[in-house]
Amino acid sequence: MSVPRKRKVKPWTVDEARTFLESARTRRDPMYPAYVLVLVLGLRLGEVLGLRREDVDLDRAEMTIGRQIQRVNGKLLHRETKTHASDATLPFPDIVTAALQVRLADHRAARAETGEGWHETGLVFTIASGRPIEPSNFRRSFANACAKAKVRKVHVHATRKTCASLLVALDIHPRVAMQILRHSQISVTMNIYSEVSSEETRNALKRLGDHLES
Repeated sequence: MSVPRKRKVKPWTVDEARTFLESARTRRDPMYPAYVLVLVLGLRLGEVLGLRREDVDLDRAEMTIGRQIQRVNGKLLHRETKTHASDATLPFPDIVTAALQVRLADHRAARAETGEGWHETGLVFTIASGRPIEPSNFRRSFANACAKAKVRKVHVHATRKTCASLLVALDIHPRVAMQILRHSQISVTMNIYSEVSSEETRNALKRLGDHLES
């Protein structure tokens, strides 16, 4: 008896990703900055939730990836990524800088409001008490955000495949994209840069990189 093949999930187009991000930002979805990291930098869910404030350098526009949040045997663990190949220092574009500035400002406000009830973990993304976010809760938030944006529902891990196309649309230099995508050869990256995005899409994504106040 043959085993049925798993259907391949078609990743979002750049326009679907843009619609999703515009919706989340307009609604001031607290997870919008996390969605940006998944889509624009191609970070895995565990890497996003495990990102520490000390891993982010906004002045240099880069972050170090080396930790992850995972639920293992009923326990929520904050530990090193599985392989050295996963570890990297990634440069990031303006859209990520703007999103992280918003997130860190919200984080400071939440910590001040919670006061003595705050549980310090050093993480960028936390719940109201400062504790880590459950991966399953993030997936639920992502699914709800898809519905509100009226875009095709996909799993969080499937959106990572949209990252390369978004970098092209954002006019990120191939050498920088090579670092973000963690490619070992520039030729692999250049194959992606044969794609062309519309000017409307590029302008819309650029606006997402502007500060909310602008």
